[in-house]
Amino acid sequence: PTFFYPLIFMCMLTQDLCVCVCVCVCVHVCAHADGGRRRGEPFVDDLNFKNKVNYSSSAVQIPTDIYKGSPVILNELNWTQALERVFIENRREDSSLRWQVFGSATGVTRYYPATPWRAPNKIDLPQVSPLSVLLLRFCRSGSVSGLTLKLMKTSVVEMLDTLSDDDYVNVARFNEKADAVVPCFRTLVQANVRNKKIFKEAVMHMQAKGTTDYKSGFTFAFEQLLNSSAPRANCNKMIMMFTDGGEDRAQEIFEKYNWPNKTVRVFTFSVGQHNYDVTPLQWIACANKGYYFEIPSIGAIRINTQEYLDVLGRPMVLAGPKAKQVQWTNVYQDALGLGLVITGTMPVFNLTADTVSSQNQLILGVMGVDIAINEIKKKTPTYRLGANGYTFAIDPNGYVLLHPNLRPKIINFREPVTLDFLDAELEDSNKEELLFTHNSPLLCPLLFPDNLPLSVADFESLLPNSFESEGHVFIAPREYCNDLELSNNNTEFLLNFIALMEKVTPDSKQCDNLLLHNLILDTGIIRQLVDKVWKNKDLNTYGFLAVFAATDGGITRVFPNKAAETWEEDPEPFNASYYRRSLDNKGYIFRADELLNPENDTIGILVSTAVEITIGGKAIKPAVVGVKLDLEAWTDKFKILASNHTDNRQGSNTCGPNRGCEMDCEANSDDLLCYLIDDGGFLIMSNQKDDWNKVGMFFSDVDPYLMYALYNNSFYNRKQSFDYQSVCERMPNSEAGAAPRGVFVPTIADFVNLAWWTSAAVTSVTCVSLCSGDAADEVDAEGIDSKERSCVMIQTQYYLSNLSSSYNILQDCGNCSRLIHAKRINNTNLLFVVAEKMPCNTCEIEKLSQEEEECILFHIEENPCEEMAVARYRKGPSTCFDNNVAVRFSDTISISTNKNKQAAWCDIHKLVRLKK
Repeated sequence: PTFFYPLIFMCMLTQDLCVCVCVCVCVHVCAHADGGRRRGEPFVDDLNFKNKVNYSSSAVQIPTDIYKGSPVILNELNWTQALERVFIENRREDSSLRWQVFGSATGVTRYYPATPWRAPNKIDLPQVSPLSVLLLRFCRSGSVSGLTLKLMKTSVVEMLDTLSDDDYVNVARFNEKADAVVPCFRTLVQANVRNKKIFKEAVMHMQAKGTTDYKSGFTFAFEQLLNSSAPRANCNKMIMMFTDGGEDRAQEIFEKYNWPNKTVRVFTFSVGQHNYDVTPLQWIACANKGYYFEIPSIGAIRINTQEYLDVLGRPMVLAGPKAKQVQWTNVYQDALGLGLVITGTMPVFNLTADTVSSQNQLILGVMGVDIAINEIKKKTPTYRLGANGYTFAIDPNGYVLLHPNLRPKIINFREPVTLDFLDAELEDSNKEELLFTHNSPLLCPLLFPDNLPLSVADFESLLPNSFESEGHVFIAPREYCNDLELSNNNTEFLLNFIALMEKVTPDSKQCDNLLLHNLILDTGIIRQLVDKVWKNKDLNTYGFLAVFAATDGGITRVFPNKAAETWEEDPEPFNASYYRRSLDNKGYIFRADELLNPENDTIGILVSTAVEITIGGKAIKPAVVGVKLDLEAWTDKFKILASNHTDNRQGSNTCGPNRGCEMDCEANSDDLLCYLIDDGGFLIMSNQKDDWNKVGMFFSDVDPYLMYALYNNSFYNRKQSFDYQSVCERMPNSEAGAAPRGVFVPTIADFVNLAWWTSAAVTSVTCVSLCSGDAADEVDAEGIDSKERSCVMIQTQYYLSNLSSSYNILQDCGNCSRLIHAKRINNTNLLFVVAEKMPCNTCEIEKLSQEEEECILFHIEENPCEEMAVARYRKGPSTCFDNNVAVRFSDTISISTNKNKQAAWCDIHKLVRLKK
């Protein structure tokens, strides 16, 4: 149960060095059963929120480990109550607003509208964040054991969960010497989902041994941070050390690396219950602009690893308006049903003055507003880009915010949806170059195909519902008008459309005039095609089961009407594969779908081609036309056309060295195999009747030996593609299985979150510990107890190479051989293959397959360093608030009701205006 905003948590990074802990974590909050609404006011179902809400009030969440009766909390509840009026007014001005939230640094979260909380089992929030680098230091001396060791591991894992893709991190262990917990991470690495999983696995498998030597640990840490050649977040840099105590102060190390400028902050954590002298740890922290904390038990992990965020946020508060920049989160799954969302967040600073001349230096909290990805999609000009055009958006780290291939198959509320732009499609150097070109925080270029359709709007009457005589009409389910009710049933949608057209005109302000005019125009044109051409032809004479036409305006007509009963293509032409492939290729595109029920299904081959016309000197493709071939009728034609009796050459071609037959696919079907295979390696036709029920199958599943020969002789090439959003069955846990997220893991997720804005400085903190009493004590490193896990799948696809003439090849299997003849058929996507039947039963080959399989290289538990490729491009922060001479080290929380109200109101209005 998480409530809405991937909001607040942070990390920082400094110039040239790595920064330390933190990141934004999204904030989803739950309301107490009796809180969040006034008694007597009911919740009502709302389709926009896909939940029950109450628009007359906001709800409040207080973490379970914070005493809700404390004066600080009561004061915060009082002054944040005034935000409710602002939330309601925002909603009144813009009904498209979704969740609005204010997360306070003290832990109070107020969100609007109020909603009852349903607590699913073990769900955590996705992490969201900005730029920072964190170097975690971990002591592994022999004195660390039992509960203390477990506390250390859990604390480090918790700290890693606060980091985001904007941060850079490394984790080191030390006793007499220091080394990285992950050997191949020799420098700071980006704190992305994959790297954090690797770190967690390594940390949870650590064992204690040896004696503590702080000098070795700090030397390793400073050399990592000061390595100017390694990637970094280029802002604040920090060292976090977790230990059970020690005598050494390592003063000479600080004198060498950090004094007098103290560019690296050092935070020390004394872990476990012990009697060691902690004075050296306190001195180390205070001497290096850091803080000292104690973690004596499980319950203290969250509280005592958050206060350092106040320190990191002070330079940003002092920067004032310069630091008030909107930060956009990663894409994440909203736990309350909105689907994929992003959140715009903005820091709220405490405006009170400690003295007459001294400004307060504390972050008050964070404001956030959700935007559903589906709402962004509705604003994109989808139908004006053509069938193969699309919009996409990427963040400064190269992750996709909007893309047709952004389709996560597993819902994980603990992690954001991070799909790299270069992984969303097949590799292309132009895409890498694109990442370097734009300055906007959300990059939204439009990809236009070269053959962008140009339509001339015209008024034509709609066809009457006379399918029996003129064929069946499918209308693309587009939002032609605001009041048009969409339906997955095309017949129902067509009736809704006609009913609406009887009430409004195509020029109505509530309709998209361009879409509607194109639809009406295409309807009239296709009707003429039926009346003047299709009706006058005997389809059986040609061996056609159906003829069809589809237009960019959204009309698809299938003739005769009975053919529509087996028509399974998408009514939206832009989503239909035959339509998109025809636009991309010249000539005729053949496609055969694999039969699901070979005994009852009519076997048909779809053949389509784009209609190309020239208007004003520009070639456009406004439609695709095609036929559905009767396989049985066309197989007979194929055998005749394929034989050498149809050519004008003198003499006859023979089958090969093993037989004396002629190369005649009709007369010698007992000896010869004749096939038509499409450009993807799928069977279209065969002269073998036994193969008819295999039409549409990958050819390697029909004749693996022949397919391998075609691939081995470069008739087909292959390319591997990766699906980084796939789902696999969870592997059984071994004794040292998935890293426990910690003994302390509330059912949902608590957080403390600081959002480091585009400037790389801290903006605010919100602690949200979600409430549920039935949660289990442990969850795995993935954060969800599920039968499924996210994984990477690999698929090998084959495509026809550029062949221009016919070729003869000899396949040698050791004990036998056979002759193979292959030729590309002009103006089609087909390869014609004639081969002798295999004289022997065995041939050593590689069985080619297109089936998806899990990519073992991405089993980080087994091969964590296999895929250590060159780091991909990311856009660093343009500014950084990592230091300010006015920073003091004695600030305490100070609240002035009126000024804090004013600050929060201002930031709410800024976010709402930005969304508009």
